[in-house]
Amino acid sequence: MEEYMLPCLNKKIFGVDCLGCGMQRSILLITKGEFIEAFKMYPAIYTILLFFGLVIYNFFFKKKVKSKIIYSLAILNIVIIITSYIYKIY
Repeated sequence: MEEYMLPCLNKKIFGVDCLGCGMQRSILLITKGEFIEAFKMYPAIYTILLFFGLVIYNFFFKKKVKSKIIYSLAILNIVIIITSYIYKIY
């Protein structure tokens, strides 16, 4: 699975990590059962998985999750991603 990972074009072209750098490796670590390492690699991974899980649930089932929860998770993800990116840079 590791040989099929996509390279970060931002890092290749500009030499700087993007906001999503580490997400693929984090998902790979989760599939291997290394949950703490996955969090260290990409801190927003669990909230992103929860967010996409709720969005998919809303798409397929009649009982909807309140959109306020989904919007809150989206904002939380943005905050975590930006904060961890700034922390990684410095």
